[in-house]
Amino acid sequence: MKLDHIQLAMPAGKEDEARNFFIKILEMAEATKPEPLVPRGGCWFRKDRVIIHLGVEKNFIPQKKAHPAFIVNDLLNLEKKLKEKSYDVIWDDTLPDRKRLYTTDPFGNRIEFLQDGHGFSQK
Repeated sequence: MKLDHIQLAMPAGKEDEARNFFIKILEMAEATKPEPLVPRGGCWFRKDRVIIHLGVEKNFIPQKKAHPAFIVNDLLNLEKKLKEKSYDVIWDDTLPDRKRLYTTDPFGNRIEFLQDGHGFSQK
């Protein structure tokens, strides 16, 4: 089995905020949505094999527990970029053999980042 993509919810009309986070901080590229889906709003992003779809949810409530977890090459550099853009960074040392942190996207959805080599799929 392989994971194809992750969908996160977002409020309507906040696509530019999503772009600022996923493109400028996470260095992803915006992917073109199929034309029949464009009227729904939201946006899609991709970097390597990671694909994220942000879909508009009418009564949006951010996910505080459920979250995607991404492996990154330079966790300390990502921490710096997040803090420069005023995103909260929460380091988790509950598992001492894992270097990981949590933040939120612009809409309050929880996101985990792990240093390459420390991912659950890697050990």
